[in-house]
Amino acid sequence: MATIEPQPPESALDARVEDYLEDKLQSAADLDALDALLDTVDLQRTQLEAQLDAAVRELDLARRTTDDRHGLIQERIAEFRALQADIDERVRATAASDAPAEAIARLQWPMQKRKAVELARKYLVLLQDVERLRGEATVHLPGSPKAALEPYAQLKELALKLRGLPGSEELHLVSHVEAVTEKLWAEMKKIMSDELEAVLKKRGWPRVDPQSEMDDEWIVCVEKLVDIQMPEIIHSPEVVPLLPVDVMAHIFVAEFRFHFLSDKPTSKPQSMGSHCFPWFLSIIERWEDFFRDNLAPVLAAKFHDTPVAEKTVYADPVCALITSMLMVMREKVHAVAQEAVGNTPFLSTFIGQLINLDDTIRSRFSYDGGDAENGWSGLTTEVLAVHFEVWFEAERKFALERFETILEAPDARKIDYDYAVAGKMKPTFAAVRVADLLRTITTKYKRLRSLKHKVRFLTRIQLDILDGYHERLKGSLEAYQSMTSALGRTLHGTTKEQLAALEGLGALETLCKVIGSSDHIVNALTEWGDEEFFTELWDELQTASGSGNSSELDGEQDITSSSGHNGAIFDETIAAYSSRRKAAEEILVSTLADAQSKAFRAYTQRPQWTTIGDADTLDPSQLSITAELDLPLSKLKESFDFLHRALSGASYRRVWHGALDKLQDLLWNGVLMKHQFTTLGAVQFAHDGQALAAVIERHLPGGSSALEELREAMELLRLPITLPDEMSSGGGVTLGQASERAFTDNDAARALLEEMQLHSLTPANARQVLQRRVENNENTGW
Repeated sequence: MATIEPQPPESALDARVEDYLEDKLQSAADLDALDALLDTVDLQRTQLEAQLDAAVRELDLARRTTDDRHGLIQERIAEFRALQADIDERVRATAASDAPAEAIARLQWPMQKRKAVELARKYLVLLQDVERLRGEATVHLPGSPKAALEPYAQLKELALKLRGLPGSEELHLVSHVEAVTEKLWAEMKKIMSDELEAVLKKRGWPRVDPQSEMDDEWIVCVEKLVDIQMPEIIHSPEVVPLLPVDVMAHIFVAEFRFHFLSDKPTSKPQSMGSHCFPWFLSIIERWEDFFRDNLAPVLAAKFHDTPVAEKTVYADPVCALITSMLMVMREKVHAVAQEAVGNTPFLSTFIGQLINLDDTIRSRFSYDGGDAENGWSGLTTEVLAVHFEVWFEAERKFALERFETILEAPDARKIDYDYAVAGKMKPTFAAVRVADLLRTITTKYKRLRSLKHKVRFLTRIQLDILDGYHERLKGSLEAYQSMTSALGRTLHGTTKEQLAALEGLGALETLCKVIGSSDHIVNALTEWGDEEFFTELWDELQTASGSGNSSELDGEQDITSSSGHNGAIFDETIAAYSSRRKAAEEILVSTLADAQSKAFRAYTQRPQWTTIGDADTLDPSQLSITAELDLPLSKLKESFDFLHRALSGASYRRVWHGALDKLQDLLWNGVLMKHQFTTLGAVQFAHDGQALAAVIERHLPGGSSALEELREAMELLRLPITLPDEMSSGGGVTLGQASERAFTDNDAARALLEEMQLHSLTPANARQVLQRRVENNENTGW
């Protein structure tokens, strides 16, 4: 829009005119163009006036337009306010009236009917689509199975989509579409299967040579069936039998039903191990090469670059045949298991046979059931998922009854001296049989797949038996201690027969039974703990315990809680039996010491050690052992002979070293430190010591070293008063010289002992020994 600028002041205008004229009229010649200049000025003035008039007109028009627009807005505002007031009035009237509710009620039924009609229309359209897809699928069979899969896939997708809608459980349409889909799939498989069955009938299957080859028509039919089943195989979470193999195995399934699922004698449950399982394996073995040679390339090509290419249940024709045959075998097995529940001895036998069948299928045909990582769980796992408790209780009852029978057998408490060669531990018959029973129980469950089931056998049968036998051995020791102590006999009472059984070697035999039995169980458990099965079981238990996955054990006892990661499965039990063996050995040492004390009683009380005689000229070889020593040596020989037969070399040496230590204490305190000795008495005592050492060495080579301190004491005690002429210049030591040096000081005493090569005696002991000589107590001047 043009605007009229304010006029400049007159002085400013004159100055501008003056400047303009000076610019145009700079010379006299410029006056000649004055008329043209005036005309130009008039023209410019006229143009400026025209522009000014146009600007005035535009300004007026704009003012009128603004006024008109403002008036229109005011009118609209007034209309809106009137309309709002009218609406408010109507709302108030409507709120106070029942007319809308009545109108809604009148329209509700027509609307529902309209929805029902619309829903029916959609139903009909959907049903038409279902029938159309079904027809499109069947029209392509059997010529083009891949083309038939497209409409079938659409129909399957439709069924899955309908089933996923909220409230689909109550809709008949959903069930109808699913039924049509399943029926179509069955029809498609039947059409294709019938084609293969016709080919098989033409070829006389299975009366064909297992070494022959399939012809092209046969192979083509197999490929078509694989093509039509491919989507199901790829998308199914479970293993599905291959259709072509199913068709070919149909005759074998019919034969199986004829023999084993009918009223034939071979259908009896007791024939499972002798007829049914061998027949099943023979069929697989007979056709193994035929299936692999003819179908392996076909299946490898079909499943190449698919998610199931590595699954042997599809890629290996023999595994596919096993999958097809297992369906009817599973039916038979579950039927027999259900019948065997009422006959637990047969159930135990049947489970063992079934485990053997599973292992044979796994090992001979490399069948993994579609699970390459964990392997095939087997028919046994399926049966035990239902009947494990019945089978377990039967096995536990039998095992515990057998355990009680072993313990109550007449020869259970007898030592089996023929079990091992000399120098090896001899267990009781009961210990050997208990170990055999435990080993048999292990064979019952070592091939089970469930960790829970294996732990149940271990903890509630094997460990219960081990605990029971441990308590039996513990009770034997406690009973022995009770009968051999005065307090125990007073509190519990003891019969004459029980005391008679402990006379002579009876006490040693009783203790050797506990030692041998405990040692046998310890060795057996140690050996088992190193076996692959128990090592793997321990690792599984450690893993389940460490991960906190209680579902694997399902409430079973966790036997890893008290053992470290480097432990073994029987550590606690081995420790308990080892403790029992150690306790029995300690009691055996005490028993030997008590027996020695009784046997040596007369010898320790012998007063003839002060007999006077010419000991310097006496030949020691002419001496005989003391009469009171005959009985102790005889008893010692008997104990040596018996323990050598019953104990292992290590236990034998361990026990006798302990017993001989106590014997040395007995002779030291009961003879050497109790009596006085003349030279002849000392020589006789030393001769007795040599006889005792000879007996020990004959039965326990190197065992006399346990009496080394006593032997050295005898050497010191038997020193002569005077040296013979032939020894006077040989550096010998007399009793007087030794006594003088021993009582001088400890250094002199140690030098004396070193000179005499007596390394076990101390200076104090040497002085005590020398004081036992009568000559030293008579204050004889040396």
